[in-house]
Amino acid sequence: MRHWLLPEGIEDLLPDEARHVEAVRRCLLDEFERHGYQLVAPPLLEYVESLLTGSGRDLDPRTFKLVDQLSGRTMGVRADITPQAARIDAHLLDRKGVTRLCYCGNVLHTRPAGLMSSREPLQIGAELYGHEGPEADSEIVRLLARALELAAIAATRIDLGHVGIFRALLADSGLPADAEEELFAALQAKDTPALKELAANVAEPARAGLLALPELYGGAEVLAEAARRLPATPAIAGALDTLQRLARDLADLPIGFDLADLRGYHYHNGVVFAAYCDGSPGAVALGGRYDKVGAAFGRARAATGFSIDLRDLARLAQRPAGKGAILAPWPEDAALHAEVERLRSRGETVVLALPGHDGHWREAGCDRRLLRRGSEWIVESLKED
Repeated sequence: MRHWLLPEGIEDLLPDEARHVEAVRRCLLDEFERHGYQLVAPPLLEYVESLLTGSGRDLDPRTFKLVDQLSGRTMGVRADITPQAARIDAHLLDRKGVTRLCYCGNVLHTRPAGLMSSREPLQIGAELYGHEGPEADSEIVRLLARALELAAIAATRIDLGHVGIFRALLADSGLPADAEEELFAALQAKDTPALKELAANVAEPARAGLLALPELYGGAEVLAEAARRLPATPAIAGALDTLQRLARDLADLPIGFDLADLRGYHYHNGVVFAAYCDGSPGAVALGGRYDKVGAAFGRARAATGFSIDLRDLARLAQRPAGKGAILAPWPEDAALHAEVERLRSRGETVVLALPGHDGHWREAGCDRRLLRRGSEWIVESLKED
């Protein structure tokens, strides 16, 4: 057995990639801060009762669990930071008005989310608490679009949906609880034959509404079609009104609609969205409204937000050409140190040439050399055999 092999779906970030990921992280967190989102850093481990509250059906099978040697209780390695941010808002901050939080940290999944996905995503996201109206959803979607723009992979499409529509149809369907999961899976796969079979005994107009959902995707015109084809219940009308409002507010963005896209169905309770860009086979960012999660922490605050796997984002983003380092001579002296600090203060990377390693400094990223000629310091191209 090769002891240096990493588990499947777990990988190192080597210097160039790590530097790029860190540059994108700093850029996005700085942008979030400019929008009033305050950085939080939840722990990697929590007791599962807290970690899975409100989202257990989605996150429980994806969460690594272990026994705490101090308390004997079961702990989990977080698979998503969003529930932790909700706990911080509800239980620790306890603010009366709007709270904006952001975060960035590793999460761990028992299985990769996709064929090429890591089991250790670096999750970055933003969450807005305390505002129930569509203005909060609009702000979050715009912030997501801005984040992708800053990463130089502007979204080609941001699809919006609303889980309230499916919930309303399901409530009128008369289907048993065990059929809900099958129906949900068929909708996600847009498997019309399976959907027809599962809805065969559903009374109208709920049956027609369920069968219409996979066909209700496209531009803003889809919302008018949905109003014609779906039952005119208060819940469905309210959901469509919210989506119409967002269609107007976000008309300058590449917004689309997919009323059968219900990712996070057990977790979200309102508007949901997914962002897509060139070069990625799936969504690069997911988000939506999850108003009920904070209830388990004592406050059922309105909440909406999004998250991105920063590793995936950085791979899609074009890496800027790296600037090489300057190799400083050995032995050291006061004049050398002064010049090195001057160069570093100007943003240069300066590496001291430890003795005995001539011919290998390009491996360390050096492409120039610092030399002293008389009383002057000069920087010239590094030449190595």
